[in-house]
Amino acid sequence: MDSIIEEIKSRLDIVDVIGSYIRLQKAGANYKALCPFHSEKNPSFFVSPARQIWHCFGCLRGGDIFKFVMEIEGVEFGDALRILAQRAGVELKPKTPEYEKLKTQRKRLYEICELSTKFFEKQLESSKGKRVVEYLKSRGISEESIKKWRIGWAPESWRGLSDFLVKKGYKNEEIESAGLSIKNESGNYYDRFRGRIIFPVFDLNSQVIGFGGRIFEKEEEGLAKYINTPNTLLYDKSKVLYGLDKAKVEIRKKDFCILVEGYTDVILAHQIGISNTVAVSGTNLTLDQLRILKRYSNNLILGFDMDIAGDSATKRTIAISQIEGFNLKVLPLPKDQDPADVISRNPEEFKNLVEKSISILDFYFQSAFSSFDKNTPEGKREIAKMLLPSIKRIQNKIEQAFWIRELARRLEVSESYVEEELAKVKLEEEQIGLEEGEAIRLPQKTRKELLEERLIVLLLKNLEKVNKIENESLEFLSQPAKEIILSLKNEKTPFLKNLSLEASEKFNYLALKAEIEEMDIENIDREIDFCIGEIQCIEIKNKLEEIAQKIREAEKEKDLEKLKELSQQFSNLSKQLSKIKKK
Repeated sequence: MDSIIEEIKSRLDIVDVIGSYIRLQKAGANYKALCPFHSEKNPSFFVSPARQIWHCFGCLRGGDIFKFVMEIEGVEFGDALRILAQRAGVELKPKTPEYEKLKTQRKRLYEICELSTKFFEKQLESSKGKRVVEYLKSRGISEESIKKWRIGWAPESWRGLSDFLVKKGYKNEEIESAGLSIKNESGNYYDRFRGRIIFPVFDLNSQVIGFGGRIFEKEEEGLAKYINTPNTLLYDKSKVLYGLDKAKVEIRKKDFCILVEGYTDVILAHQIGISNTVAVSGTNLTLDQLRILKRYSNNLILGFDMDIAGDSATKRTIAISQIEGFNLKVLPLPKDQDPADVISRNPEEFKNLVEKSISILDFYFQSAFSSFDKNTPEGKREIAKMLLPSIKRIQNKIEQAFWIRELARRLEVSESYVEEELAKVKLEEEQIGLEEGEAIRLPQKTRKELLEERLIVLLLKNLEKVNKIENESLEFLSQPAKEIILSLKNEKTPFLKNLSLEASEKFNYLALKAEIEEMDIENIDREIDFCIGEIQCIEIKNKLEEIAQKIREAEKEKDLEKLKELSQQFSNLSKQLSKIKKK
């Protein structure tokens, strides 16, 4: 297994791997980014090409490429190995111990989703399937796009797909776990998707994880136009954006994303070259989806119906986007038309609409002032009621001041009145269904741990000072810190080898910290002495507390000999502590 891991690491560069998920910026010899694992305004996430590691100094996560893929994809090590092996072109051969170990439940579900996609694609060759192809073409979707997006057809039979998968060696329970079948009250299984056009949903590595099915030719009352795969081990609709696997590079390149509602909207936008387009996947826009998008760009254009006067879902979308710090714009679509309608009629018209997209506040102002009469007291109140919450969410105070002044000007009132009303606005986000994100719970480090880290960083930035650390002082350090400093004394290089796993992980993290941390210290020797002295004091105080406890126990037991011995130890350590403090 170790040989496979090392081969994958040798073929892949951590900057390329992480850079395919989030936007990295050069920072000296390293790269930095906003951390994808917690919300932040200033980058604390760093990648070291030299060490092939990453670390966030905000939430304290870190590791190698395998750890990153496990964290970002939410998968086990075996699945991360498979993802990276595929990317590196390393074959995990069947029937080897490594391969058998990877046959996790997730892998079986990936296989079921892939085989199901092929099954649905094959059904397009049937007589009904050919009619589906003609319908798709009438909507403007080319044959090339049908193949690219792997669109298929689910036949109307009750067990067409299930029987196919069972013959391939998969159990009915596994097919149900993949979200492709339903178990009735009698205990029998039947296909979830029947008589529908199938749109596979892909993860960021373009692997199929779920499906959306659109009704075709059978518009029955009570029958949903679209149905989607329920949440499974692979598919969580609140964390998936349709088309992101094909759009992520273009989003980063153009530095903005167009967010639409439907599968067809995305496919047609990509077809005309607007490849930075994605869609929500069977749900309203969620906080998780926004945080995924933020890995690629802070600029978002909303390309769907924007009924801000009455639609709470729209209000929620705008609110959480603003809270997350996105620069929001709106696509000025013609009334009652979606992007697919515009593109089908005139692709150039849609491209022009993208160019003419307006800021969310401009859109809000247009909507508010067209909905109410600004010349009446009631109208002024309703306009302010609609606009003030959105103005209050603006994080940049200069931008906020501009919109306060604009609202006052257009309502023909004093700015001070607008500011007074703004102060009264309570952004009770729970009223629109927004759950507050959990605060980051940073691992608590002891003062000794912080001092040890400070000491090692100082030595890494001043390797010539490493011999200043006397061997007696090492006895007060933790084992990993002691191991690192001994190695530094022997090798005098910031690239240490042959460390234990615990010491190696600590060293890599501190070496990266030393590279990115700026220090303006007048007297390095004094700073090193201070760290060593404080560590020694902490350790001696801990030992004194232990001895004090033993003295109390000896007094209870009236063990005079033990009491005398412990008292002498306490006295000696107290003198040692006093001596250190005088330095």
